[in-house]
Amino acid sequence: MKVVTRSITRSATTLNYVRGSWLLAPRAVSSGMITTAPSGLPVGSAIGPLLRDWRQRRRLSQLALALEASVSQRHLSFVESGRAQPSREMVLHLAGHLDVPLRERNRLLVAAGYAPIFSERSLDDPALAGARRAVERVLEGHEPYPALAVDRHWTLLAANRAVGPLIAGAAPSLLAPPVNVLRLSFHPDGLAPRIVNYSQWRAHILERLRHQVDVSADPTLAALLAELRDYPSPAAARDRRPTLFGTAGDAGGVFVPLQLETDAGVLSFISTTTVFGTPVDVTLAEIALECFFPADATTAERLRSGG
Repeated sequence: MKVVTRSITRSATTLNYVRGSWLLAPRAVSSGMITTAPSGLPVGSAIGPLLRDWRQRRRLSQLALALEASVSQRHLSFVESGRAQPSREMVLHLAGHLDVPLRERNRLLVAAGYAPIFSERSLDDPALAGARRAVERVLEGHEPYPALAVDRHWTLLAANRAVGPLIAGAAPSLLAPPVNVLRLSFHPDGLAPRIVNYSQWRAHILERLRHQVDVSADPTLAALLAELRDYPSPAAARDRRPTLFGTAGDAGGVFVPLQLETDAGVLSFISTTTVFGTPVDVTLAEIALECFFPADATTAERLRSGG
């Protein structure tokens, strides 16, 4: 069972290990609004190609989008071709129907000649203090099961104490901030040799990442996907027989588990993703909480007993 996640933020934090738990540690970053049109085009001239690109990414014809958004197909055609200039309200209206991420909605507004309206604050901004406390409470409350927070590029922002033992033994270079959790998972010097169902889990995550690239048009995610695809399978994974989890177990074949070899034995997890429901800040919209639940009674007991 997995809750679908949206795309996620440039990291505004580093990670410190304090009193036995990983905590958000703000660092100074520059995260101002977008102020120039894309591709070097004059402000106001690039909205048509951008809208067309997002419509095509959503696999919608002009007629389908026009009907869904209750606008004239003729007007939409004129906007995409540059023959008509959309109002700020029309840009936001179309972006909403295309499910464009907040960061890219700002880009659409600038391309149409308007100021961006969605703020982008660092996580240490006082305005996000409540959200930051909520993230920390969710992570702490999920113990003794592992949970972590990531940005849109899968950069680790925070994790609870249960994560530490699971990533022990990974190469120090992969654990030095900023930590990319997918790179840590699939790098030959990371967790890959200890993932029992490596091929199954890799295929699942790569498909999830490919979907994120499709819906977000994020070049950093596209580069990460290409990098992960190039990693060789660890020798241990090639030697293991495929794990057909769920055919006769608790899962019933309805989800892909993460099965990880640890000092406490093989632990099996169900992963879920949680995002903030109605964010109006870019940073907040791009944070996701990845929470892992035991997929069987043995894993639950070993985690509750501390391994």
